[in-house]
Amino acid sequence: MLTPHDIAKMLDHSTLQPYLTPDEIRHGAMVALKYDVASMCARPCDVPLMAELLKGSDVRVCTVIGFPHGDHETAIKVQEADLALKEGCEELDMVINIGRLIAGDDAYVQNEIAQIVSLAHEHGAIVKVIIETCYLTDEQKVRACKLSEAAGADFVKTSTGYGSKGCTIEDLRLMRASVSPTVRVKGSGGIRDLDTVLKARAVGASRCGVSATEKIMAEAEARYAAGQLEEVSAD
Repeated sequence: MLTPHDIAKMLDHSTLQPYLTPDEIRHGAMVALKYDVASMCARPCDVPLMAELLKGSDVRVCTVIGFPHGDHETAIKVQEADLALKEGCEELDMVINIGRLIAGDDAYVQNEIAQIVSLAHEHGAIVKVIIETCYLTDEQKVRACKLSEAAGADFVKTSTGYGSKGCTIEDLRLMRASVSPTVRVKGSGGIRDLDTVLKARAVGASRCGVSATEKIMAEAEARYAAGQLEEVSAD
């Protein structure tokens, strides 16, 4: 049987909404620490505060790069990543240049990812590449995953949560099949309950980006207490 902690360590607690205040970021850190989630993912401006609040814990400090549209110039994304790493980030979730991928400019997409990955790895940090599946065909999703792996990415990730559609189990399954076992898969966007997390886990996702952490963990704890917190079928 799974434990609530198994679920918690799949969760990146997301605090990315544009209207959040510093006090709400502090509350987010309290939630992340309470459940000992994998990471807390906050906006770049919140990194110094988040790093201070999470210092000494097992909750990793995460932020987003080129968020949410991915269309910053590469040099700006690299500068954003560099500052975040210097301020204490341990994980970077970067958005690809979606338009360049759709246009077939694979060299641009791979080179941009590689620059950020190289910088992050120099700091001992990891990179999750957001491909924003809602705008892509299946062929483009596969290509984005393969370019991410070729560039050295640690994860491929479905969505920002701010596109026209979020994570689907079908996309997670396709992405898992498109990269080698050394690259992990993260679902994000519209994951609001434990059952969806379990289904994502069943098709090979290692992480889920969620803002409904408290709800998901309450469900996990209740199901565990009843002896019913179990893996589900991938079918």
